[in-house]
Amino acid sequence: MKIVVTGGAGYVGSVLVPHLLGLGHRVHVVDILKFGVEPILGCFIHPNFSFRHGDVLELPALKAELADADAVVHLAAVVGYPACKKWPDEARKTNLDGTRAVLDHLRPDARFINFSTGSNYGEVLGICDEETPLNPLSLYGETKTAAEQMAMSRPNSVALRFATAFGLSPRLRLDLMINDFAYQALVNRYLLVYERHFRRTFIHVHDMARVVPHLLDHWERAKDRVLNVGHESMNFTKEDITLLLQKKTNFHLYFADVGSDEDKRDYEVSYARIRDLGFHTSIDIDRGLNELIGGLSHVRIRNPYSNV
Repeated sequence: MKIVVTGGAGYVGSVLVPHLLGLGHRVHVVDILKFGVEPILGCFIHPNFSFRHGDVLELPALKAELADADAVVHLAAVVGYPACKKWPDEARKTNLDGTRAVLDHLRPDARFINFSTGSNYGEVLGICDEETPLNPLSLYGETKTAAEQMAMSRPNSVALRFATAFGLSPRLRLDLMINDFAYQALVNRYLLVYERHFRRTFIHVHDMARVVPHLLDHWERAKDRVLNVGHESMNFTKEDITLLLQKKTNFHLYFADVGSDEDKRDYEVSYARIRDLGFHTSIDIDRGLNELIGGLSHVRIRNPYSNV
């Protein structure tokens, strides 16, 4: 199967692409390389790998790349409310226009997997499932909700609303909550946490990659559906995560009364629908935190203006 992965050099893509190549698929990546090519350098030796350095809005090239695609995994996006707030025009262009460009140039029989987000739910009371009304509160949530609606207006598509990502990836992200908490605890030995009782579900980046081939293998049951992706056992408050970290490493922990999450992510999610398709996450919080502590303890971010 030829699979086109937009944004394939990013946090999820740099885990997903080698995984798909290992399963025998031909993989073509389109990426603007905003964060560099290093995360996927190891893929270039693979005979089934190809790459274009460019934007999904470069339509002549995109049209040619999608002409023989059996499936598209759409990752290209400005991700997270802080990034969308910092670059609002780029967020609208990439998240909205980029999604439309890909959808407009797909063959009708090509499978389309859209990576969406739980931020689409906004502020929710109680447990939400795929039928819970969407109420995005940030530009990120608004653009991803609109992109998801575009995707689901096209037959032969799936939209995946992921739990909050964490874990190590070749394109490391330290802005993700658990990754950030672990790094601050290890390096600064100090962690300040607001909204300590806010609850959300988490998913390891390797499980985010694993769900793609699983859905492709069960496409007739998965297509034309929105799916929450995660597991109820990975539902924790911010306080829960920090206390689990304290069992594994020493640091000073302070809970603050100021600060807020613009997406108001404080809810539990039902993952019954994805379980019904036979998918279960494989990395629990204990294993994931051990990975972060083991890996991030060797990460050094150097200030070029310091002699230290």
